[in-house]
Amino acid sequence: MQETTKYGLPETDFKKIIAILKAKSNVKQAVLFGSRAKGTFTSGSDVDIALLGDELKLADILEISADIDQLFLPWKFDLVIFSRIKEEALLDHINRVGIKLFC
Repeated sequence: MQETTKYGLPETDFKKIIAILKAKSNVKQAVLFGSRAKGTFTSGSDVDIALLGDELKLADILEISADIDQLFLPWKFDLVIFSRIKEEALLDHINRVGIKLFC
């Protein structure tokens, strides 16, 4: 049986996701937020990740999303650029419950 992380993702898949994020040189930090960070996720919950880094653009998000899609995982991934978030409630949520995946 496959090991599962406390975020409800198989360990091997989790490591592949982290490798994709780390491979993008201008991504300096990735923060998991939402139900998977709070521990209230279900098997069908999406995976919310905020990215921090140097001059991240929509093209970076699209490229990372395409790479994650190539893993053919059963979850939806929502990637956001932290510096572009305007909604105060979302910023507060990420700062409060977010879990740094790497920095």
